[in-house]
Amino acid sequence: MTDTTSTLLSAALPDPAARALYLAVLREGGRVRAAEVGPDDGPALRRLVELGLLVPQLQDAAYSAVDPRGATERIGTAIRLQSARLLTEAERLPDLLGELTRAYDATPKRRRAATGARYLTAKEDLRHELEQLAKEFPNETMTAQPGGPRPAELLPDSLDRARRVHERGGTVRTLYESSAKLDPATVRFAAEVTRLGCTTRLVDVPFQRFLVFDRTVAVIPAAADYTSAAVVDDPAMVAFVVDTFEQLWQQAEGVNWSALADGSAASTAHEQVARLLARGLTQRAVATRLGLSERTVAGHIARLREQYDAETLFQLGWQMRGERDV
Repeated sequence: MTDTTSTLLSAALPDPAARALYLAVLREGGRVRAAEVGPDDGPALRRLVELGLLVPQLQDAAYSAVDPRGATERIGTAIRLQSARLLTEAERLPDLLGELTRAYDATPKRRRAATGARYLTAKEDLRHELEQLAKEFPNETMTAQPGGPRPAELLPDSLDRARRVHERGGTVRTLYESSAKLDPATVRFAAEVTRLGCTTRLVDVPFQRFLVFDRTVAVIPAAADYTSAAVVDDPAMVAFVVDTFEQLWQQAEGVNWSALADGSAASTAHEQVARLLARGLTQRAVATRLGLSERTVAGHIARLREQYDAETLFQLGWQMRGERDV
Protein backbone atom coordinates (compact mmCIF):
# COMPACT_ATOMS: atom_id res chain seq x y z
CA MET A 1 0.00 0.00 0.00
CA THR A 2 1.42 3.39 -0.98
CA ASP A 3 1.79 6.29 1.45
CA THR A 4 -0.82 8.24 -0.53
CA THR A 5 -3.32 5.41 -0.23
CA SER A 6 -2.64 4.95 3.47
CA THR A 7 -3.18 8.65 4.11
CA LEU A 8 -6.41 8.72 2.11
CA LEU A 9 -7.84 5.65 3.81
CA SER A 10 -6.84 6.94 7.23
CA ALA A 11 -8.67 10.20 6.56
CA ALA A 12 -11.72 8.43 5.16
CA LEU A 13 -12.28 5.76 7.82
CA PRO A 14 -13.55 6.23 11.39
CA ASP A 15 -10.93 5.87 14.11
CA PRO A 16 -11.47 3.38 16.98
CA ALA A 17 -13.28 5.94 19.15
CA ALA A 18 -15.63 6.87 16.33
CA ARG A 19 -16.31 3.20 15.56
CA ALA A 20 -17.12 2.54 19.22
CA LEU A 21 -19.53 5.49 19.34
CA TYR A 22 -21.26 4.41 16.12
CA LEU A 23 -21.81 0.91 17.55
CA ALA A 24 -23.17 2.45 20.78
CA VAL A 25 -25.66 4.51 18.78
CA LEU A 26 -26.81 1.36 16.96
CA ARG A 27 -27.39 -0.32 20.32
CA GLU A 28 -29.77 2.55 21.12
CA GLY A 29 -31.83 1.77 18.02
CA GLY A 30 -29.89 3.90 15.55
CA ARG A 31 -30.71 7.24 17.17
CA VAL A 32 -29.26 9.21 20.08
CA ARG A 33 -29.85 12.67 21.54
CA ALA A 34 -26.95 15.11 21.61
CA ALA A 35 -27.40 15.55 25.37
CA GLU A 36 -26.76 11.82 25.84
CA VAL A 37 -23.30 12.00 24.25
CA GLY A 38 -20.61 12.63 26.85
CA PRO A 39 -18.00 15.40 26.52
CA ASP A 40 -15.24 12.84 25.93
CA ASP A 41 -17.10 11.55 22.88
CA GLY A 42 -17.23 14.98 21.22
CA PRO A 43 -14.33 14.37 18.77
CA ALA A 44 -15.72 10.95 17.81
CA LEU A 45 -19.17 12.45 17.28
CA ARG A 46 -17.80 15.19 15.01
CA ARG A 47 -15.80 12.57 13.09
CA LEU A 48 -18.89 10.45 12.42
CA VAL A 49 -20.82 13.49 11.23
CA GLU A 50 -17.95 14.47 8.90
CA LEU A 51 -17.94 10.96 7.43
CA GLY A 52 -21.73 11.00 7.02
CA LEU A 53 -22.23 8.01 9.31
CA LEU A 54 -24.35 10.10 11.70
CA VAL A 55 -26.86 12.69 10.49
CA PRO A 56 -27.78 15.58 12.83
CA GLN A 57 -31.48 16.28 13.40
CA LEU A 58 -31.61 20.03 14.05
CA GLN A 59 -35.20 20.10 15.26
CA ASP A 60 -34.68 17.98 18.40
CA ALA A 61 -30.86 18.00 18.75
CA ALA A 62 -30.42 14.31 17.96
CA TYR A 63 -28.36 12.14 15.62
CA SER A 64 -29.47 9.22 13.42
CA ALA A 65 -27.18 6.43 12.19
CA VAL A 66 -26.74 6.08 8.43
CA ASP A 67 -26.07 2.85 6.56
CA PRO A 68 -22.24 2.60 6.13
CA ARG A 69 -22.79 1.44 2.55
CA GLY A 70 -23.40 5.06 1.60
CA ALA A 71 -20.08 6.07 3.10
CA THR A 72 -18.45 3.12 1.37
CA GLU A 73 -19.70 4.28 -2.02
CA ARG A 74 -18.74 7.91 -1.46
CA ILE A 75 -15.24 7.10 -0.22
CA GLY A 76 -14.74 4.55 -2.99
CA THR A 77 -15.59 7.14 -5.62
CA ALA A 78 -13.14 9.63 -4.13
CA ILE A 79 -10.36 7.04 -4.20
CA ARG A 80 -11.07 6.05 -7.79
CA LEU A 81 -10.79 9.67 -8.83
CA GLN A 82 -7.30 9.96 -7.35
CA SER A 83 -5.71 7.68 -9.92
CA ALA A 84 -5.94 4.24 -11.46
CA ARG A 85 -3.22 3.11 -9.06
CA LEU A 86 -5.66 3.36 -6.15
CA LEU A 87 -8.40 1.22 -7.68
CA THR A 88 -7.32 -1.93 -5.87
CA GLU A 89 -7.44 -0.17 -2.51
CA ALA A 90 -10.87 1.28 -3.26
CA GLU A 91 -12.21 -2.24 -3.78
CA ARG A 92 -11.15 -3.08 -0.22
CA LEU A 93 -13.48 -0.50 1.34
CA PRO A 94 -16.47 -2.85 1.79
CA ASP A 95 -14.24 -5.10 3.85
CA LEU A 96 -12.78 -2.21 5.81
CA LEU A 97 -16.27 -1.01 6.72
CA GLY A 98 -17.59 -4.55 7.03
CA GLU A 99 -17.72 -4.50 10.82
CA LEU A 100 -19.97 -1.44 10.84
CA THR A 101 -22.14 -2.77 8.02
CA ARG A 102 -22.67 -6.11 9.77
CA ALA A 103 -23.51 -4.30 13.01
CA TYR A 104 -25.98 -2.06 11.20
CA ASP A 105 -27.70 -5.04 9.56
CA ALA A 106 -27.83 -6.99 12.83
CA THR A 107 -29.32 -4.18 14.92
CA PRO A 108 -33.11 -4.33 15.39
CA LYS A 109 -34.61 -1.11 14.04
CA ARG A 110 -38.05 0.39 13.98
CA ARG A 111 -39.01 -0.61 10.47
CA ARG A 112 -42.31 -0.71 8.66
CA ALA A 113 -44.58 -3.72 8.95
CA ALA A 114 -44.68 -6.18 6.10
CA THR A 115 -48.18 -5.06 5.08
CA GLY A 116 -50.88 -2.70 6.25
CA ALA A 117 -50.33 0.43 8.33
CA ARG A 118 -48.33 1.44 11.40
CA TYR A 119 -49.16 4.55 13.42
CA LEU A 120 -46.81 7.17 14.85
CA THR A 121 -47.87 9.82 17.35
CA ALA A 122 -44.58 11.38 18.53
CA LYS A 123 -42.96 14.00 16.31
CA GLU A 124 -39.45 12.74 16.98
CA ASP A 125 -40.50 9.18 16.08
CA LEU A 126 -41.95 10.46 12.81
CA ARG A 127 -38.77 12.39 11.94
CA HIS A 128 -36.66 9.33 12.67
CA GLU A 129 -38.98 7.17 10.55
CA LEU A 130 -38.71 9.58 7.63
CA GLU A 131 -34.92 9.41 7.84
CA GLN A 132 -35.01 5.63 7.76
CA LEU A 133 -37.48 5.52 4.86
CA ALA A 134 -35.42 8.02 2.87
CA LYS A 135 -32.39 5.74 3.23
CA GLU A 136 -34.29 2.51 2.59
CA PHE A 137 -36.14 3.88 -0.44
CA PRO A 138 -33.75 6.43 -1.99
CA ASN A 139 -34.83 6.51 -5.64
CA GLU A 140 -38.02 8.61 -5.78
CA THR A 141 -39.78 10.82 -3.23
CA MET A 142 -43.18 12.49 -3.70
CA THR A 143 -44.04 15.14 -1.13
CA ALA A 144 -47.31 17.05 -0.71
CA GLN A 145 -47.02 19.95 1.75
CA PRO A 146 -50.25 21.95 2.18
CA GLY A 147 -51.06 24.72 4.62
CA GLY A 148 -48.81 27.46 3.30
CA PRO A 149 -45.10 27.82 4.07
CA ARG A 150 -43.40 25.21 6.23
CA PRO A 151 -41.86 26.21 9.59
CA ALA A 152 -38.42 27.69 8.92
CA GLU A 153 -36.78 25.45 11.53
CA LEU A 154 -37.73 22.34 9.50
CA LEU A 155 -36.19 23.53 6.24
CA PRO A 156 -32.48 22.77 6.99
CA ASP A 157 -33.26 19.10 7.69
CA SER A 158 -35.42 18.92 4.56
CA LEU A 159 -32.67 20.48 2.44
CA ASP A 160 -30.09 18.06 3.81
CA ARG A 161 -32.42 15.11 3.12
CA ALA A 162 -33.02 16.32 -0.45
CA ARG A 163 -29.29 16.76 -1.00
CA ARG A 164 -28.59 13.20 0.09
CA VAL A 165 -31.34 11.83 -2.17
CA HIS A 166 -29.87 13.78 -5.08
CA GLU A 167 -26.35 12.54 -4.34
CA ARG A 168 -27.65 8.96 -4.56
CA GLY A 169 -29.19 9.71 -7.96
CA GLY A 170 -32.76 9.88 -6.68
CA THR A 171 -35.54 12.34 -7.58
CA VAL A 172 -37.71 14.53 -5.36
CA ARG A 173 -41.00 16.15 -6.43
CA THR A 174 -42.81 18.50 -4.04
CA LEU A 175 -46.22 20.17 -4.09
CA TYR A 176 -46.98 23.38 -2.16
CA GLU A 177 -50.06 25.51 -1.88
CA SER A 178 -49.93 28.81 -3.74
CA SER A 179 -49.38 30.81 -0.53
CA ALA A 180 -45.94 29.20 -0.15
CA LYS A 181 -44.82 31.51 -2.95
CA LEU A 182 -45.19 34.45 -0.58
CA ASP A 183 -42.87 33.14 2.14
CA PRO A 184 -39.19 34.16 1.65
CA ALA A 185 -37.78 31.19 3.61
CA THR A 186 -39.82 28.69 1.59
CA VAL A 187 -38.88 30.41 -1.67
CA ARG A 188 -35.18 30.24 -0.82
CA PHE A 189 -35.55 26.58 0.15
CA ALA A 190 -37.34 25.75 -3.12
CA ALA A 191 -34.63 27.58 -5.07
CA GLU A 192 -31.93 25.55 -3.29
CA VAL A 193 -33.55 22.15 -3.93
CA THR A 194 -34.25 23.16 -7.55
CA ARG A 195 -30.52 23.74 -8.02
CA LEU A 196 -30.00 20.19 -6.73
CA GLY A 197 -32.28 18.86 -9.47
CA CYS A 198 -35.50 18.55 -7.43
CA THR A 199 -38.81 19.93 -8.73
CA THR A 200 -41.31 21.98 -6.73
CA ARG A 201 -44.70 23.09 -8.04
CA LEU A 202 -47.68 25.06 -6.71
CA VAL A 203 -51.25 23.81 -6.85
CA ASP A 204 -54.31 25.99 -6.28
CA VAL A 205 -56.66 23.28 -4.93
CA PRO A 206 -56.99 21.86 -1.38
CA PHE A 207 -55.04 18.70 -0.60
CA GLN A 208 -53.76 16.69 2.38
CA ARG A 209 -50.18 16.29 3.53
CA PHE A 210 -48.48 13.02 2.55
CA LEU A 211 -45.21 11.51 1.35
CA VAL A 212 -44.46 8.54 -0.89
CA PHE A 213 -41.12 6.72 -1.09
CA ASP A 214 -40.24 4.75 -4.22
CA ARG A 215 -43.97 4.21 -4.88
CA THR A 216 -43.73 1.53 -2.18
CA VAL A 217 -44.38 3.21 1.18
CA ALA A 218 -46.64 6.19 1.93
CA VAL A 219 -46.81 8.36 5.04
CA ILE A 220 -50.29 9.83 5.40
CA PRO A 221 -52.05 11.82 8.17
CA ALA A 222 -53.87 9.77 10.80
CA ALA A 223 -55.54 12.84 12.34
CA ALA A 224 -57.05 15.99 10.86
CA ASP A 225 -54.59 18.21 12.78
CA TYR A 226 -51.56 16.14 11.65
CA THR A 227 -50.70 15.14 15.24
CA SER A 228 -50.26 11.52 14.13
CA ALA A 229 -49.34 9.71 10.94
CA ALA A 230 -49.70 6.27 9.41
CA VAL A 231 -46.87 4.49 7.58
CA VAL A 232 -48.60 2.44 4.88
CA ASP A 233 -47.15 -0.18 2.54
CA ASP A 234 -50.31 -1.96 1.38
CA PRO A 235 -49.90 -1.94 -2.44
CA ALA A 236 -53.49 -0.88 -3.18
CA MET A 237 -53.39 1.98 -0.67
CA VAL A 238 -50.00 3.18 -1.86
CA ALA A 239 -51.16 3.06 -5.49
CA PHE A 240 -54.13 5.25 -4.56
CA VAL A 241 -51.85 7.82 -2.87
CA VAL A 242 -49.47 7.81 -5.85
CA ASP A 243 -52.37 8.38 -8.24
CA THR A 244 -53.59 11.27 -6.07
CA PHE A 245 -50.16 12.88 -6.23
CA GLU A 246 -49.89 12.47 -9.99
CA GLN A 247 -53.31 14.08 -10.53
CA LEU A 248 -52.34 17.04 -8.35
CA TRP A 249 -49.00 17.26 -10.16
CA GLN A 250 -50.74 17.61 -13.51
CA GLN A 251 -52.84 20.50 -12.14
CA ALA A 252 -49.88 22.26 -10.52
CA GLU A 253 -47.88 25.11 -12.05
CA GLY A 254 -44.12 25.36 -12.32
CA VAL A 255 -42.34 28.29 -10.71
CA ASN A 256 -39.02 30.02 -11.39
CA TRP A 257 -37.91 29.76 -7.77
CA SER A 258 -34.47 31.24 -8.41
CA ALA A 259 -36.03 34.37 -9.89
CA LEU A 260 -38.39 34.64 -6.93
CA ALA A 261 -35.53 34.21 -4.48
CA ASP A 262 -33.68 37.07 -6.17
CA GLY A 263 -36.75 39.35 -5.86
CA SER A 264 -38.67 40.59 -2.83
CA ALA A 265 -41.51 38.92 -0.93
CA ALA A 266 -43.52 42.12 -1.23
CA SER A 267 -43.47 42.09 -5.04
CA THR A 268 -44.36 38.39 -5.02
CA ALA A 269 -47.38 39.04 -2.79
CA HIS A 270 -48.38 41.97 -4.99
CA GLU A 271 -48.40 39.74 -8.07
CA GLN A 272 -50.48 37.09 -6.30
CA VAL A 273 -53.06 39.63 -5.12
CA ALA A 274 -53.34 41.03 -8.65
CA ARG A 275 -53.77 37.55 -10.15
CA LEU A 276 -56.58 36.61 -7.73
CA LEU A 277 -58.35 39.95 -8.13
CA ALA A 278 -58.26 39.42 -11.90
CA ARG A 279 -60.10 36.15 -11.31
CA GLY A 280 -62.88 38.06 -9.58
CA LEU A 281 -62.13 37.20 -5.93
CA THR A 282 -63.12 39.69 -3.23
CA GLN A 283 -60.65 41.35 -0.88
CA ARG A 284 -61.62 38.98 1.93
CA ALA A 285 -61.39 35.93 -0.34
CA VAL A 286 -57.91 37.01 -1.50
CA ALA A 287 -56.78 37.46 2.12
CA THR A 288 -58.09 34.01 3.06
CA ARG A 289 -56.54 32.31 0.03
CA LEU A 290 -53.08 33.84 0.57
CA GLY A 291 -53.07 33.70 4.35
CA LEU A 292 -52.66 37.49 4.59
CA SER A 293 -54.49 40.04 6.71
CA GLU A 294 -57.22 42.06 5.02
CA ARG A 295 -55.25 45.21 5.87
CA THR A 296 -52.23 43.89 3.93
CA VAL A 297 -54.41 42.96 0.96
CA ALA A 298 -56.06 46.39 1.12
CA GLY A 299 -52.62 47.99 0.81
CA HIS A 300 -51.86 45.98 -2.32
CA ILE A 301 -55.28 46.87 -3.76
CA ALA A 302 -54.64 50.57 -3.14
CA ARG A 303 -51.43 50.41 -5.15
CA LEU A 304 -53.17 48.43 -7.92
CA ARG A 305 -55.97 51.00 -8.11
CA GLU A 306 -53.38 53.71 -8.57
CA GLN A 307 -51.59 51.63 -11.20
CA TYR A 308 -54.82 50.97 -13.16
CA ASP A 309 -56.45 54.33 -12.35
CA ALA A 310 -59.48 52.46 -10.98
CA GLU A 311 -61.91 54.08 -8.53
CA THR A 312 -63.62 50.91 -7.30
CA LEU A 313 -62.65 47.31 -6.67
CA PHE A 314 -65.14 46.18 -9.32
CA GLN A 315 -63.58 48.52 -11.86
CA LEU A 316 -60.10 47.32 -10.90
CA GLY A 317 -61.02 43.66 -11.34
CA TRP A 318 -62.71 44.39 -14.66
CA GLN A 319 -59.68 46.25 -16.03
CA MET A 320 -57.23 43.58 -14.91
CA ARG A 321 -59.35 40.80 -16.40
CA GLY A 322 -59.45 42.74 -19.65
CA GLU A 323 -55.67 43.10 -19.63
CA ARG A 324 -55.24 39.38 -18.90
CA ASP A 325 -57.46 38.44 -21.86
CA VAL A 326 -55.56 40.63 -24.34
